[in-house]
Amino acid sequence: MTESKIYQKLREHLDGLPGGFRPAENDADIHLLRNLFTPEEAELATYLTLTREDAGAIADRVDLPVSGVERRLNVMADKGLILSFDTDGKMMYQAAPWVVGIYEFQVNRLSDDFLRSMDNYYGQRIPVERPQTIPQMRTIPINQSIDSTLDVLPYEKVEELIENHTKFAVATCICRSRAKKLGRGCDAPMETCLVFGDFADYYIRTGKGRVIDKAEIKRVLEEANKANLVLNPTNSKFVSAICCCCGDCCGILRGLQSAPRPAEAVASSFIVEHDSDACIGCGVCIDRCQMQAITLEGPVADVNTDRCIGCGLCVSTCPTNALSLVRKPEEDLKDMPDTLFDTWYKIAKDQS
Repeated sequence: MTESKIYQKLREHLDGLPGGFRPAENDADIHLLRNLFTPEEAELATYLTLTREDAGAIADRVDLPVSGVERRLNVMADKGLILSFDTDGKMMYQAAPWVVGIYEFQVNRLSDDFLRSMDNYYGQRIPVERPQTIPQMRTIPINQSIDSTLDVLPYEKVEELIENHTKFAVATCICRSRAKKLGRGCDAPMETCLVFGDFADYYIRTGKGRVIDKAEIKRVLEEANKANLVLNPTNSKFVSAICCCCGDCCGILRGLQSAPRPAEAVASSFIVEHDSDACIGCGVCIDRCQMQAITLEGPVADVNTDRCIGCGLCVSTCPTNALSLVRKPEEDLKDMPDTLFDTWYKIAKDQS
């Protein structure tokens, strides 16, 4: 197989994973992949699936000696091109989607050439119609916006999500890192990506993040609230990560901002309710909202609930409690699998 065909095969392989990897004009997609993968790594990556396997099983498919395959897989995992997990002392390997996955795993490898390749790729992607499916991420409210009378399920509360885990890591936000390196972005905290369980182990083992404890997680979340950051965990009841996203840099929120009705596009269980009689028109909520859902109309705020993603940032700082979160009707809620891997399998099945 020629080198160009190897990268074409890799592009098609990634396009079949959750989130896809769409083709681009002028081979911008292939140039981006060449920036990350050697030809040997590109070919090997196409043999991995969303199922975790040991090096021996993969080597059998590739028809190469297991020792060489294992060494290459470990290098690829360190480079953030695939996932690796230590399962009872045995290393297991799995394909990683482009997003959420390979892109985020490049947090410590943002070279100028990679950034240029990224910009060229996203500027030249060819639009492809995808079937409607569940998102990989969802939005949950910050703690301070949850009223004691609000009906909140365990997987909708950040404290409960954290309590389900014993291993934690924190990583730098790649979206804000990329924006800063390109001379734009914001002043929000950088080290805000929380990672849990075996994903935390992967981040720590490959140098993409560092170990933290629950006390530091609490500090990160408090800083996120002060910086108007939206909590976006994986769209699963048992979460693998929680991103603290800003509307200036982060792909998730920027995508929602461009949607005509973000409330319909987001996976969120809540929406804001406004009591105009209690509102004093202070405008604090306008600065807090990342979706431009609130404007000041005369003496009081006006809330466009079509743009509300239920993050609760406006609620936590309202001095008169004029804003509150309420639960969406059951028919407006999106499907939420048990784990991120279940989410990935569901998306991949819908795409196919």
